Amino acid sequence: MPTRLALLLFTAVPFAAIAADSYTLDPVHTYPYFSVEHFGLSMLYGRFNKSAGKFTIDRAAKTGSVELVIDTATVDTGDSEKGSRPRTRDDLLRSADFFDAAEFPKMTYRATNVVFSGNTPSMIDGSLTLLGVTRPVKLTVERFKCNPPSGRSKERCGGNASGKLKRSDFGMNREISAIGDEITLMVIFEGTKD
Repeated sequence: MPTRLALLLFTAVPFAAIAADSYTLDPVHTYPYFSVEHFGLSMLYGRFNKSAGKFTIDRAAKTGSVELVIDTATVDTGDSEKGSRPRTRDDLLRSADFFDAAEFPKMTYRATNVVFSGNTPSMIDGSLTLLGVTRPVKLTVERFKCNPPSGRSKERCGGNASGKLKRSDFGMNREISAIGDEITLMVIFEGTKD
């Protein structure tokens, strides 16, 4: 009897290990963007035009993971024509004073703790690595929906998530008095089941 019980437990382990569904982020429908206060007057918005990654969801265990890799050189605030200025705002943001895209071409967000509310992810506890510094960043999942597979298309899931961070925590200290320290990070994402 003990041998039979051990055999049943052994055969059950692989099924538990593959219970999570994995999704590859669609680069056309996934982009991180941010907002920051500008000279105390307005909120400036920007986005990153290139990112890649995956997320997993285990609906039975109510767990998940996230990996998002962002190309810092693709930062875009809508200011790409310098005219008579020495550089554009986007050039400044790519420089060593801000994202230092030459030395740190990637910014990453990784999470292995996804909190569920009922059957839906509601909170992501993860870490952001920026300028070689890693700090915890919590994201609130504001929307999460899935479309079942139909015909030749696979299941797709997507939504919106956001959180706050201080850029000074990552060593990005240029012009703190003029440009806000607190950043709101927002991610629009869609992924296709692997």
